[in-house]
Amino acid sequence: MATQEFYIRNASETEARGPFTNEHIVSLAETGQITLETLYYDAGKEQWVPVGENAELCAIAFPEKTSLKLKAKTKLKALNVADAQATPISVDDMLAAAEGRTADTKDKLDPAQARERSAVMGLHSTTILLIVSAAALALPSIDVLVNPDLAVLIGHPLALLGVFQAVLAVLLILQVTQAYPLVRLSCTLGIGLVGFLLWTRGQTAPLSAYVIGSAGLYFCTVFINFVGIGLAAGLGLAGLGGYAFFALTT
Repeated sequence: MATQEFYIRNASETEARGPFTNEHIVSLAETGQITLETLYYDAGKEQWVPVGENAELCAIAFPEKTSLKLKAKTKLKALNVADAQATPISVDDMLAAAEGRTADTKDKLDPAQARERSAVMGLHSTTILLIVSAAALALPSIDVLVNPDLAVLIGHPLALLGVFQAVLAVLLILQVTQAYPLVRLSCTLGIGLVGFLLWTRGQTAPLSAYVIGSAGLYFCTVFINFVGIGLAAGLGLAGLGGYAFFALTT
């Protein structure tokens, strides 16, 4: 099945959750949040369908487990024979090994746990970038926002977008990750509004900074691995930080 985004819900629910990628579906299935009776929205049929009726989606969510076999003539070391040269193992050592924080186990970190940590990193990065972007857009027009007048506000769309992004940042601080689609929408609107304004003024440097920053913010809500989120967060902070410097000093 080609990579796509899914919306899911239980039969007893009216609110849908998503969008989820194939990797998210695997993670949700591993934690028991998706079963064969869980409904997903089939865009082709334009209706909600149980996961169990889609063989390809079942293969993604519930892959067949590979059977394990013992190697022939494996020599097993008796557990009740003490090794005089062995270093004592503490509780902290066992916890570190279980979490993949030792030299021998750092490449054996549970994929689900790795995705969960990446998601937390992405949430924090997105929140910080939203705050920077909101400040850069709203603070230059703070006098308009403090004493709002509808006719005047209409003439300051960037300030309104800044307020919108500030609200999104608050939602993410409260861990409302369902706001991610709105974050992507705000990035698109920001590139359009700021891009048009700066392009007409011939200010290409701040325009480039904001486009790069907004792209980084956008991809912080998309990537689900440490490397991707780290690169996106770095680009976002550099770009939006540069635009904020321009907006607040000119």
